[in-house]
Amino acid sequence: MATTRETQPLLRNGNGTHPVPANGDDDPSELADPADPPLVSTRQLTLAGVLTFAFILTGALLFHFVPDHAPLRFPRDPERAALEILERTPVIDGHIDLPELVRWTYRDDIHAFDLHGRMPGHVDIPRLRAGKAGAFFWSVYVSCPAGAGYDEGVNFTKPSYRVRDTLEQIDVTRLLIDKYSDTFELAHGVNEIKDAIYRGKIAGLIGVEGGHQLGNSLGVLRTYYSLGVRYMTLTHSCSNAFADSAGIFETPPPVHGGLSPLGKTLIGEMNRLGMLVDLSHTADTTAIQALRVSEAPVIWSHSSARGVWDVPRNVPDEILEMIGEEKGKKDAVVMVNFAPGFVAAPGNATVAAVADHVDHIARVAGKRHVGIGSDYDGIGSTPEGLEDVSKYPKLFAELYRRGWNAEELGGLAGGNFLRVFKGAEEVAERLRGEGAKPVMDIYEHRTDL
Repeated sequence: MATTRETQPLLRNGNGTHPVPANGDDDPSELADPADPPLVSTRQLTLAGVLTFAFILTGALLFHFVPDHAPLRFPRDPERAALEILERTPVIDGHIDLPELVRWTYRDDIHAFDLHGRMPGHVDIPRLRAGKAGAFFWSVYVSCPAGAGYDEGVNFTKPSYRVRDTLEQIDVTRLLIDKYSDTFELAHGVNEIKDAIYRGKIAGLIGVEGGHQLGNSLGVLRTYYSLGVRYMTLTHSCSNAFADSAGIFETPPPVHGGLSPLGKTLIGEMNRLGMLVDLSHTADTTAIQALRVSEAPVIWSHSSARGVWDVPRNVPDEILEMIGEEKGKKDAVVMVNFAPGFVAAPGNATVAAVADHVDHIARVAGKRHVGIGSDYDGIGSTPEGLEDVSKYPKLFAELYRRGWNAEELGGLAGGNFLRVFKGAEEVAERLRGEGAKPVMDIYEHRTDL
């Protein structure tokens, strides 16, 4: 058996049930004579009971941050151990493209399929449950204009349908979460994620995958936030008015040399709102500058390690070394992507290869700075052993074999992401408390205003 000094789980007893005292509760009739006058009023007792319940519930929802005083023991078998660990700290996936699959397969018709049945991609409710998923970001992805045959022009000012299409993707996401409310619950922040999981639901969050989906407008950013969007990727595979992209397998020529002036303003407004800055897909120059500009922690929602497989979409060591919680570094989490082309040479993408990326990021940035961002339903193939969302435990079993303990695996599963998200919420609260107002800057190349 493996032994670890585990932290407090999100789910009581690992399955959402309430703990039962070993010897039962004391009978109040044995503690006082019924003839004695009450020491406190019924109203006081009621208030005390409410406060006690609130205290207990708050403690139960601290997830993985409060140390448990008793070491937990897990099976020697890595597969069984992984399942037990994920029962206590379920997976929070930073990037799933289910809305994109619905768009291209069913023309956004939410009545044309059943998520309780077998879906054609990597994600459905039975497989999410089998994989111990606790939350995931529904990526509202819209392809870059050039990829869809549109010419935005030199300054990205020619009209396109990117904002319309993004709103449709947000609509589909919200409708599906509502339709399958027996399983999903829309979450806007850390506490809502924890509450949903505690109630046995899978928390649904929304992320926008590219600044090209803003129509060059900070007003659109705020509108997306009001609709539930809680992260935005600064770029996709194309550069935009805000920032330069890494491309996919080849980096395109720079437009801004990283962030544009409006891109820096965009990050400030995201910080004020409490919307996470996502650096997946961005050029190295963009990521380095964003780490310096952002007051809040940041994420890479679905990126792996360039030190393991050298493609522009992965994060290089020089940037991983900028991540940390000590002075001079930025708290962040890199959520590892499962796309085979970003994992290993053709034919070599396996569970072990994905674990190599997790290990590498952990060695360079620390185990508190790595998470899961599979890209399921947005990738054409998968690593061997990670064929769909039901296979998350396979990766955790592989890392358990390599010596990761339950607390570290709980951080990988979702605790690290929750810390970073909470940090962004705290920065937003501070900025608003300091009187920060919505930024009304307009893109310099607009001619209509």
